[in-house]
Amino acid sequence: QAQLVESGGGLAQAGGSLRLSCAVSGRTLEDLVMAWFRQVPGKAREFVASIARSGRRIPYADSVRGRFTISRGNRANMASLQMDNLRPEDTAVYYCAANWGRWDSAMRNEDDYEYWGQGTQVTVSS
Repeated sequence: QAQLVESGGGLAQAGGSLRLSCAVSGRTLEDLVMAWFRQVPGKAREFVASIARSGRRIPYADSVRGRFTISRGNRANMASLQMDNLRPEDTAVYYCAANWGRWDSAMRNEDDYEYWGQGTQVTVSS
């Protein structure tokens, strides 16, 4: 059983930056595929980015590619999402997700993830 705790959300202006962190306990990060999703009230949760155990396969949603960077720090047992050039449409609750996966797997579907954090609010003002 893995426990995930997000931090780093908050308020930013359009064009600004925020960095989200996801602390993992109960399992070694090396064994887990990590991902970030986000959700706006009234809408389905959507994929943002994921990173394989290898660190080599890193898919992004089209809406964030080139602005967001997902990373993993196996020694710190922590994953991060660096968000730059933020836009008002990035406003959402951001969730960290994790699950067992093959070495080069980086899933995009939320149904492929068993472990979830509680979510952290990101608000971007125009």
